[in-house]
Amino acid sequence: MVGATSALIEAGRPAGVPVVFTTIAYTSAEATGDAVTWLHKARGMRALVEDSEEVTIDPRLPRGARDHVIAKKGASAFFGTALASLLTGLGRDTVLVCGATTSGCVRATAVDAVQSGLSVLVPRECVGDRAAGPHEANLYDIQAKYGDVIDLEDAIAYLSALPVVAP
Repeated sequence: MVGATSALIEAGRPAGVPVVFTTIAYTSAEATGDAVTWLHKARGMRALVEDSEEVTIDPRLPRGARDHVIAKKGASAFFGTALASLLTGLGRDTVLVCGATTSGCVRATAVDAVQSGLSVLVPRECVGDRAAGPHEANLYDIQAKYGDVIDLEDAIAYLSALPVVAP
């Protein structure tokens, strides 16, 4: 998944495709308190405290100086963040959603993206889940209702067909 996502990022660089990384991060008070309802169910996520190693972007991913990082509190990269405004400001109408988990953050982001008026592409090799069943079921639903699940090769071809921009 990391290697496929890295290849996708690099394929978009010549066209100046914006790259947005997301992380889930809570303040110490949020992580230890009762205010964040999601943390009642997903107690292990209490370790995702701002500025901790647990919330850093995977160093194997090719992060560039112009890339964006958005900290979120929930599953969707759109909910409670400025992502929709960022993409609108950059004049973008399509998102390629990568990451984990397919049944959680990927699906929630795909749903919110299409509800925000964006076209959604999910490269199959760039997403993953804890188990094959939920992974495949959610890819099926994303394809049926929210976007297009495509192969990495097709995603790279899509990005490679975009016009090259000067750095």
